[in-house]
Amino acid sequence: MKQLFIKQKVFSLSEKFTVKDEQERNQYFVEGSFFKIPKTFSILNTENQEIGMITKKTFSFLPTFFVEVDGRESVTIKKEFTFFKPRYAIEAEGIDVQGNWWEMSFDILRHGTVIGSVSKQWLSWGDTYQVDILDETMEHLIISLVVAIDCVKADQSSSASAGG
Repeated sequence: MKQLFIKQKVFSLSEKFTVKDEQERNQYFVEGSFFKIPKTFSILNTENQEIGMITKKTFSFLPTFFVEVDGRESVTIKKEFTFFKPRYAIEAEGIDVQGNWWEMSFDILRHGTVIGSVSKQWLSWGDTYQVDILDETMEHLIISLVVAIDCVKADQSSSASAGG
């Protein structure tokens, strides 16, 4: 099992953050497009190679996010039409997310087997998520999916604050 930590800076306008290992060594870098349309987030490894890309669909009635892993579209996250609590559907071949992903406490399953889990670290400055990778062959997918879920949450909260 491999443990990684996604740590975001609290007042970062550049939309950049890192994914570190247990020894605080950089493993991945996440860079957002600040004023670009469509909104994207690139996930780069330590050799500066892109392993993941999250893109928000520009013109759609309900927000939709596309997640590419290693150059292939792997996951789609779509907001579902509801009147009360926001709900999103994750569409991916054999991939399921179980738990409370609004609180960043969930398991990632592939064909019914847990391949990773995420938990929020509560006593930290900024948002820090612990990502336990149980199937290291799925590491790029797991990291990309966790970053995408965080993007969806950030988009939802910015929409809520702009609308209310």
